Amino acid sequence: MKHVIALDVGGTGMKAALVGADGALLYEARRATGRERGPDAVVESILAFAADLRAHGEKHFGESALAAGVAVPGIVDTENGIAVYATNLGWRDVPMRRLLGERLGGVPVALGHDVRTGGLAEGRIGAGKGADRFLFVPLGTGIAGAIGIGAAIEEGAHGYAGEIGHIVVRPDGPDCGCGQRGCLETLASASAVSRAWAAASGDPDADAADCAKAVESGDPKALAVWRDAVDALAAGLVTALTLLDPRTIIIGGGLAEAGKTLFTPLRAAVEERVTFQKLPHIVPAALGDTAGCLGAGLLAWDLLSTEVSA
Repeated sequence: MKHVIALDVGGTGMKAALVGADGALLYEARRATGRERGPDAVVESILAFAADLRAHGEKHFGESALAAGVAVPGIVDTENGIAVYATNLGWRDVPMRRLLGERLGGVPVALGHDVRTGGLAEGRIGAGKGADRFLFVPLGTGIAGAIGIGAAIEEGAHGYAGEIGHIVVRPDGPDCGCGQRGCLETLASASAVSRAWAAASGDPDADAADCAKAVESGDPKALAVWRDAVDALAAGLVTALTLLDPRTIIIGGGLAEAGKTLFTPLRAAVEERVTFQKLPHIVPAALGDTAGCLGAGLLAWDLLSTEVSA
């Protein structure tokens, strides 16, 4: 059975799959990234995982994978196949495409940015299916974005397109690691809500999920924290839709798990702010934490299609 290898590398764990031509997940596996062992060990873990996946395909499906796709965090040079920099993994200028190709016997390898790769999957087969223009915004430790145009993700001239988390929404707001103040992710990420709720509740272990539960029970302090985050998020999204005019905005990540507790006030806050702009559909992501892996599989199949057409 024809298949490709798909790998989604995170800060603490890796998700992988063998993906059929129809997008079906033929086999799934997970492993720890092992970043505590250092960047070289992380790279070796990725290569070993890919080799094991190849062996599984040969044993159970009668043939080797035709290609591989891998999604990694940080700064990624997709054209040259280099994982340029990732703070949480400690690596710099890793020639990931070449290393994987060598370990996998010379099969073609596609390298992608984790958020853009997840956005590709959400756009094609997830919540954005059928939308010709969409914006995928995962709300997690930080906030990133993927701009979908047609069946592809716009990377920008230098690979930095979609960094919505660094739109300044409150110039007098908290300092951001990027060097600015009041960036969206300092106010509306899951981490930001966790910090704000821990301070407001007096519980240092409280997190964003706890805040959402308190909102649902009507806690006034939680409502204030939640309102601040939703207002900041709405301001950032309106800036994005003014520039990009997406038909659909897909919200993912940990904060989106709050469901209607997030989406009902967020839709209202965005609607209050638009003037001439067309109001997009604002929907929850559909693929959960499998989006990056599915997207990596799409990258691999796209690579094969490009080679055939060339």
